[in-house]
Amino acid sequence: MSPFTDFKLNLETFINDLNLLIGNNRRLIGELLTLSHKTYANFVRPFDFMEEEMELLFTPLSHLNAVKNSEETQKIYADALPILTEYSTWVGQNLELYDAFKAIKEAEYGSLNTEQRRILDLNILHFELAGAHLDEASKTRLAEINLRKSTLTNDFSQNLLDATNAYEKILTDPADVEGIPESDLENARFEEEGITKYRFTLQMPSYIAYMTYGPNRAVREELYRAYTTRAPQNEAIIDELLALRQESAKLLGFENYAQYSLASKMAPDTGAVRKFLNELIDASLPQAEKEIRELREIAGGVDLQSYDTAFYGEILKKAQYDIDEEEYRPYFEQHSVTEGMFTFLHNLFGIRFVRQELELWDEKANAYDIYDGERLFARVYFDLEARKGKRGGAWMHNFQSHCEDPSGCIHLSSAFVVCNFPPSSDTSPSLLRHDDVVTLFHEMGHTLHHLMSRVRERGVSGVSGVEWDAVEFPSQFLENFAYEPKVLKLFARHHESGEILSDEMIEKLIRAKNFQSALFMLRQLEFALFDFELHSRLYQKKEVQDLLDSIRERTALIKPPAYNKFQNGFSHIFSGGYSAGYYSYKWAEVLSADAYYAIVDEGIFGSNLAQRYKEVILAKGGSQSMQELFVEMMGRECETKHLLRLSGIE
Repeated sequence: MSPFTDFKLNLETFINDLNLLIGNNRRLIGELLTLSHKTYANFVRPFDFMEEEMELLFTPLSHLNAVKNSEETQKIYADALPILTEYSTWVGQNLELYDAFKAIKEAEYGSLNTEQRRILDLNILHFELAGAHLDEASKTRLAEINLRKSTLTNDFSQNLLDATNAYEKILTDPADVEGIPESDLENARFEEEGITKYRFTLQMPSYIAYMTYGPNRAVREELYRAYTTRAPQNEAIIDELLALRQESAKLLGFENYAQYSLASKMAPDTGAVRKFLNELIDASLPQAEKEIRELREIAGGVDLQSYDTAFYGEILKKAQYDIDEEEYRPYFEQHSVTEGMFTFLHNLFGIRFVRQELELWDEKANAYDIYDGERLFARVYFDLEARKGKRGGAWMHNFQSHCEDPSGCIHLSSAFVVCNFPPSSDTSPSLLRHDDVVTLFHEMGHTLHHLMSRVRERGVSGVSGVEWDAVEFPSQFLENFAYEPKVLKLFARHHESGEILSDEMIEKLIRAKNFQSALFMLRQLEFALFDFELHSRLYQKKEVQDLLDSIRERTALIKPPAYNKFQNGFSHIFSGGYSAGYYSYKWAEVLSADAYYAIVDEGIFGSNLAQRYKEVILAKGGSQSMQELFVEMMGRECETKHLLRLSGIE
């Protein structure tokens, strides 16, 4: 019998199954609350494990809705959200549960282990942030807010996906596609009425291909305009979400939503976040201004606009580094990269991946069981290629958690890795850009953080319980190795000849790694500062755009056109978990850069610190603050100087 829960989903019975599970959970909570002597063992652990059973039921639906979106999945997902939100609000606001956790902490805290103490502390914080201690009127209003927010965030995401799927640009003039790599044209080309035509869409591989190589400036602007004006109906959703977030924060005793957000993060206060972001902006600006001057020079007399930067950036990169991204793609065939990544992880951590023949949601999806030596410990599912009906971007989603259930049985972990790489066909393989390779390593870093946990308490196992501004540490840490020569040589081989990527090409890739890195840094800081300020007081309607414009006065060295409504597509903060937390990417990168260089300096393979990383950062999951785990691994506090070094910013 497999130790893993199969990926299975009965859409017809899902809502009934969800209601049944919630009914059972409510009954069990009632029974737990009647216990005369509540302990960690008889109360907290069974309560905590209920969340695992909910994940096992709900995750397949949320996953399928993201990777194989249909009217049926949309409807069932939309129907399920209010049921789930109402239940989680009821749990979070339950004063009896809150009091029980506080009583157990007072009675047993000294005799519990680190994981169990962390579970108690995080649950008590969760109850307080959910409003368990508030009066009934405030609780009722918070419940209404939570329900509405769940609907709005889902609508935001669905609007964006629908708009992305709805658009296509058909080109018939060969001159309009001259210079676009054949690997991209093959996916765009089709025949109709005896005419060869080319279809470009807002799906990432297609959009990036034309913006980077498309010679027709008018077409580039048309694609850019379509991309940056998607889902205008999201503007009203943003206003309502911001108002609801601000109201909920004030009900809970915070001045604003940013303060509420930081209550469960590493950053000590809003001032620390602003100082961190502004110092990075100041450090990046001089080099970014130099980079933009170089871009203007290569563009000649063109009045450089946002839809020109990728196109002229590619020309500039070739001129400065003699590097052509397209020369690399034949060396990064998707299957070869994946297998090479497995070899790298085996050499670094001693783990191995064994493919499983399973029937999954799409014929391009694959499953692998993961072993540490001879011990099976996890399963990972990969779905790596772009297709219609699939949400854009890349992500990891945890499925099962490594934990011990109330009966003492150990459960193994599993997770999904989703990307949107160029699709393969019977006649052409999926050839990746090096950026795609970096993306795969990034998501695998998240995945290992969840899968390699050895924690017994579910609520702090893997990525659960990890502070949000530390959660990107393992992903950024791993992605850096996609530039290391000894790692690249494990998988970078020509898909036809088998020739390994030459030292000269690897050296060019490394030299070009920080091409326009200061401009990229500024762009990320612009997103982070916009998000953080947006949640620091209530902004509505035109104020949202005015705020973004004011930040761009400092960070955007090429001002986007007035029609650009970036915020309407900012799914990280309006339909993901990054509201007032987008700064986390840079906050965590300080940790990842420091750890990465320490392991590189030890030679990577055979590094003692790599083993410490496996045993401390990965194995301990969210069972301690990441600040404590980092010091335990490194034997010292984190040093911020490595972040700018990593980005090549002086």
